[in-house]
Amino acid sequence: MKHYIFNTVKNILLSCSIFYSLFITLPTEAQEKWPSHTITMVVPFPPGGVADTVARPVAEAMSRQLGQPIIIENKAGAGGGVGMAAVSKAKPDGYTILMTLSSISIIPEADKILGKDMSYQINQFKPIARFTADPTVLVVRADSPWNTYEQFLADMKKNSGKYNFGSSGNYGTMHIPMEMIKLNDGFEMKHIPYTGAGPAIIGLLGGQLDAIATGPASIVQHIKSGKVRALAHWGDARLASLPEVKSFKEMGKKIEFAQWSGLFVPANVPPEIIEKLRDAARLAANDEKVKSVLEGAGSPVQYLDAPGFQTYWNADAKKMADVVKTIGKVE
Repeated sequence: MKHYIFNTVKNILLSCSIFYSLFITLPTEAQEKWPSHTITMVVPFPPGGVADTVARPVAEAMSRQLGQPIIIENKAGAGGGVGMAAVSKAKPDGYTILMTLSSISIIPEADKILGKDMSYQINQFKPIARFTADPTVLVVRADSPWNTYEQFLADMKKNSGKYNFGSSGNYGTMHIPMEMIKLNDGFEMKHIPYTGAGPAIIGLLGGQLDAIATGPASIVQHIKSGKVRALAHWGDARLASLPEVKSFKEMGKKIEFAQWSGLFVPANVPPEIIEKLRDAARLAANDEKVKSVLEGAGSPVQYLDAPGFQTYWNADAKKMADVVKTIGKVE
């Protein structure tokens, strides 16, 4: 009888042990199944801008690789600050990712200059991949009186403060390059901030703005259709999509600015999820449809994987901090 009771108890304990082992392994198994549902790719600007143009084909290609839908959420405001701050505070489970521009490095520095509470800090993000890196292009309407940058500059100096330019928001990637050229060439223009490149381009086309500086991906189609005219760009060499347009560097000006697009996640996303996102991003960057769409928009893929992107981002962030300090407080 004692032997029977002993075996019964032993079997019960063994069953409990097996059940417990299965139970405690469930979280690990659940993690291994990532992603198990839809991923949200936040674009912190309205539709129609560079980040949005890059995000849509990339999200579609990455979703095929990961086996789950990736939806785009345009969360605009404060030159991208609203959407970026939201992602910095998102649950680090890999289901919220960020496609943004080089303004991610600028906004924290601008907050310091303005004496504001910081929306986020750049160490709250981990880079996954860079997809594009293009200089901004100075464009005016086709019916404007300026056919060259020299004509534009002469008029700006003659009529200081008479004309305006639009941007995606204070200290954003459309604002910073204009402040750089204003400082370098000594003229004034009124700054009108919008919520993103798309609305600013509409403002230019509609006659509310005299000029904008934006990435090729958001403006090349309007240049080719004859609606707007490119006067110069902030790169170091001629652009394949706009070979006839001179750079400021060619004109003897020491001014360069790159509007790059990159994918990020909140800093504490587990390494195994980051690796899966890196794999998917690499495949997306080499996807023929993605390359075709971005080349057609005038912004060819210039891919960097996470380690190379981190090095590039560190150097660019330092350069942008120096630029913001030089520009100073802008209302």
